[in-house]
Amino acid sequence: MVSIRIGKSRISGTLRCPSSKSYTHRAIAIASLAKGKSIINLPLISRDTIATLSASSALGVKINQQKSRLIVEGKHTLDTPENIINAENSGTTIRIFTVMAALVKRGFTVLTGDASLRKRPMQPALDALTQLGVVCYSTRMNGLAPLLIKGGGIQGGKVRIDGNISSQFLSSLLISTIYAKSPVSIRVGRRQVSKPYISSTIATMEKFGVTIDYKKDFLEYYVQNKKYSPTEFHVPADFSTAALLLAAGVLAGGSITLKGLSFSLPQADSKILEILKDMNAEISVNKKRGEATVTGSKILEGGSFDLTDTPDLLPVLSILALKARSPVKVTGIAHARLKETDRVANIASQIRKFGATVVEEEDQLLIIAPQVIKNSSIQTFNDHRLFMAFVIASLLTEKSEVEGAESIDVSYPNFLLDLIQLGAKISFQ
Repeated sequence: MVSIRIGKSRISGTLRCPSSKSYTHRAIAIASLAKGKSIINLPLISRDTIATLSASSALGVKINQQKSRLIVEGKHTLDTPENIINAENSGTTIRIFTVMAALVKRGFTVLTGDASLRKRPMQPALDALTQLGVVCYSTRMNGLAPLLIKGGGIQGGKVRIDGNISSQFLSSLLISTIYAKSPVSIRVGRRQVSKPYISSTIATMEKFGVTIDYKKDFLEYYVQNKKYSPTEFHVPADFSTAALLLAAGVLAGGSITLKGLSFSLPQADSKILEILKDMNAEISVNKKRGEATVTGSKILEGGSFDLTDTPDLLPVLSILALKARSPVKVTGIAHARLKETDRVANIASQIRKFGATVVEEEDQLLIIAPQVIKNSSIQTFNDHRLFMAFVIASLLTEKSEVEGAESIDVSYPNFLLDLIQLGAKISFQ
């Protein structure tokens, strides 16, 4: 593990927000299924999205990576991979391509990932594919990767899938079942978490010429046989990343302005703007110019926040709680235990090191800020979002150490360089 040292810092300046990881994944996958040449402008190139690029290439899609765009030559019938597909640490990649693999003309596809990904649940995808006439297995027969998917196409019909673990299972079905041999009717059981991510999937599909019928409660979908059309897609800035940078400005500013934000496509983590206002942070947003500016706050307001639809905001809200005058209650987070790590338990254990009082329950955290934020030695469990959040929190301490710097290439390779540019006191061990 690579550790860094952080000293008390006051940061300020202007940054262009990196592009969206979620939209980059979706655009690559859908462009791969659109016969002809598509252009993806301003993609995020990180460890996770490189896994998606590699998966598409393994299925016979030709991709030309240029400086600020991807040229994707998609196809309707995918090739049998010559080797396994390794999704590395990317849950989005393995879940999307598990369903796409059923569109391979013949033969079998094996999908796996790193040690962390091989612990993340995949049974909902396997159950859904089985209902749609696809032969598929967990090689260890435990609902986890490695997975074996038989090609030959998706038959279609009715499918029921639970939505309480992740929205990625539903998104993967929506992306690929337009090529099923008969229409597909999807019914979501239990509650559907992370609904805005489904909206992102549907919005990306529409950019490639496909619309689907669905109920406004996000529990029923009807997918007819259609074809994607190649197009030029512009990846918006990433509100998941913006949330972290805005939190940095609120906690350790100065004044920070983020440029390049886009409000034209749905993004779950744009909810950070509402949360910051509810916490009485100083923030101004200019949607027309695509900018947001925050100013450092001496104190924030607490409150209760439901993250059922926005689990990636859990690390951000947890560090904002360190400056709240009243307790911060975070609910709707049980599915965050099934991310790269058990984020609920790991955040609780590390936030306590800063001096906070934390009460952990299955589906919620209660965080009470300390009188004085303590110097700490922080673990991040090789989780990129935890690493970035805890580095930002450490800017409030005189001297802290955070391990796991190598994880940031999953989603934001320039994170530390950007913070240093803003004035953060960071040194490498």
